Amino acid sequence: MPFPLDEQYIVKTEDKLGLKFPDTFRNKMITENGGEVKTPTDSWELHPFFDTSDRRRLRRTSNDIIRETASAKEWVGFPENAIAIGQNDFGDRLIFLPSESDSTILDKAVYWWDHETGNIQKIANDFSGLID
Repeated sequence: MPFPLDEQYIVKTEDKLGLKFPDTFRNKMITENGGEVKTPTDSWELHPFFDTSDRRRLRRTSNDIIRETASAKEWVGFPENAIAIGQNDFGDRLIFLPSESDSTILDKAVYWWDHETGNIQKIANDFSGLID
């Protein structure tokens, strides 16, 4: 169940990763830390930001973006510079990639990484283009 998030937890994650998330994604996660988005072909469960504000949120966010990205990087073919923000029921990941103009900022575009083929496909020019 998604719930609001204090922005400090996004900032902590950004500091650990050395990357800044796109504003549309940050805003969605501040409102609902987690949840689901849909694309024309699939539903994706979003990975939350790790929230240590109380025991319940700590438990609910243990599958946070940093942990899930580290797990995804164990798969053959997962892009080294990708950040996993969600997954479907088949093991594929929803990812952000660093901006070409500034490697410390994640690009607004959202990509689908296919765990079977290793292919990456753009599915939205901006996170706001995904359906809640």
